[in-house]
Parts: sequence; structure tokens; C-alpha cells
Amino acid sequence: MPHVDIKYFPRELTEEQRQAFADDIAKVVIKHLDSKPTSVSVALEEVQPDNWKQQVWDTDIAPHLDTLAKKPGYSM
Repeated sequence: MPHVDIKYFPRELTEEQRQAFADDIAKVVIKHLDSKPTSVSVALEEVQPDNWKQQVWDTDIAPHLDTLAKKPGYSM
């Protein structure tokens, strides 16, 4: 039951663009983890730049740097 949680700075994406993005991410998960399409979920959450450190870096990135498969090229 893979779940992908993507947080990003606000972008002017239409609902169709958001859905295409989620569908593309799901296809990659299905391919690499041999998952069923009905098992994959994708969350897309916009986070304001001023809130990134508190809402994302401090909770999702910094505490897990040693286990991240892809580390960011920045630090806070």
C-alpha cells in the first residue's frame, strides 16, 4: 500500500495538471514497487515558503536525513 506525500511551494496548477502529476507519480511507484494501481495513493500539499522550515524541514526532512533515499541539496 504505497503512499506518496509530496509537499511543494505553491504553483498555479489546474486540477487537470495536479491529476496528471499524481498519475505520473503513481505510475513510477507501480513500476518500481510492482504495486497494483488500486493500492497507490498520492497526496499533493502546497506549503508556503515562509512555512517550509517548520512544516516540512523540521518534521519530515531533518529528522530523517540518514534514511532519505534522495537528500535535498540545501540545509536550513
